[in-house]
Amino acid sequence: MSITQQYLLDTYRARRLGEASPPPPGTHDWRTARELRGYRQFRAVVAERPAHGRLRRLLGRLLHPHPRRSAC
Repeated sequence: MSITQQYLLDTYRARRLGEASPPPPGTHDWRTARELRGYRQFRAVVAERPAHGRLRRLLGRLLHPHPRRSAC
């Protein structure tokens, strides 16, 4: 069953029971993404890692690698 079919079934059931209909699919996607980002930042702080800029630093290292110095 697809998300749309499930939504239509839930809406039909709610209407028959006189309840409020559920929100349409995708209504809270951005809020969920923000909450997930905040949770990941919180977990980084608890694990004593930098909470911001980790992805940007990783991409910077991959795109602009520094030549390794020899330890002679």
